[in-house]
Amino acid sequence: MIKFDNVSKQYEVGRDALSQVSFDVAKGEMAFVTGHSGAGKSTLLKLILAMERASNGQVVVDGINLNRLAKAKIPKHRLQIGTVFQDHQLLFDRTVGDNVALPLQIAGFPYQDTQRRVRAALDKVGLLQKEKLMPEKLSGGEQQRVGIARAVVNRPRIILADEPTGNLDPELSNEVMKVFQQFQSVGVCLLVASHDRELIARLNCRTLTLEQGKLIGDR
Repeated sequence: MIKFDNVSKQYEVGRDALSQVSFDVAKGEMAFVTGHSGAGKSTLLKLILAMERASNGQVVVDGINLNRLAKAKIPKHRLQIGTVFQDHQLLFDRTVGDNVALPLQIAGFPYQDTQRRVRAALDKVGLLQKEKLMPEKLSGGEQQRVGIARAVVNRPRIILADEPTGNLDPELSNEVMKVFQQFQSVGVCLLVASHDRELIARLNCRTLTLEQGKLIGDR
């Protein structure tokens, strides 16, 4: 589903944000990307989302070589990927249901189909009964689950998560990761950027370790 083949990314002469990185993550696999601040985790995710293009090497996502992806097709590519952020980026002037509906509204889904998908996504993360609430009424863990529901409402085959538990205590972190594991069990490919080594060790998942832009570990 995600394949990096000898990928490098340069932002300025003499500095590689990523250097000759190679790995692949299969359908139904969950892998962590870890490393120090500035190791290249965010750059890696940006390449997958086609927010950046590789300077060298090939990035292939769901069979599409992103080096050859036309600019006009980038929005469609991103609609196939669910993205979860550390701060969940909810709109606090809209209800939980309206927040989850945003990607479908942007994509032009009909109203009835949008409502059905929103309710299904909220049910998946255990928040169906809170569809009409405002985000401020929810706990931090619930807000993060709303962010997950929004990421999966398009039924993506790939989920990217950038420090999704960074602001949560261990109990809430486990709650969020259990939701991710549910999606993994139905064949979704997940790539989670995290510096939480305790969480990674506890879940015993495959871990890609970056250091100064180089992949130094894959276990």
